[in-house]
Amino acid sequence: MLLIDRTASECAPVPSLRSRRSTVRHLVRHSLEMLVAMLIGMVVLGLVQQLVWPSLNYYSAVGVLVIATDMSISMGAWMRLRGHSWRGIAEMSASMYAPFLVLLVPYWTGAVSGAELMAWGHVLMLPAMALLMYVRRAEYLGQAPQHASGEASEIC
Repeated sequence: MLLIDRTASECAPVPSLRSRRSTVRHLVRHSLEMLVAMLIGMVVLGLVQQLVWPSLNYYSAVGVLVIATDMSISMGAWMRLRGHSWRGIAEMSASMYAPFLVLLVPYWTGAVSGAELMAWGHVLMLPAMALLMYVRRAEYLGQAPQHASGEASEIC
């Protein structure tokens, strides 16, 4: 991947303080972009999986992990396109898997059904992602994400 080296004078300065409304608007927009990317991944990759693996039960342990993978792939692609680091993409993907992984124990013991596993996994995914966005505010507020090389990648 070719990174263009820009000097500080070529980039507009990132304001150190944003208004609360601007910050919320930015985070909501980012969240909606991620949700759309995740939905596209579920639909497009889901159609491919129906052709390749027609017997896959989406209300099973394997099924929910396949869906989490579909969403992670599309969301990760969109995040990378928007300039996020591989680390940020990996962390956000992990936050999407975490609720399903936690719910697998009650699923395996019979305490929750496959439908509940699917529903609660998706519901709990949203606060897990929001928590990560809070912890990594600088990256999700549009302040130059860092690639593994340490170089800022935000398009100026």
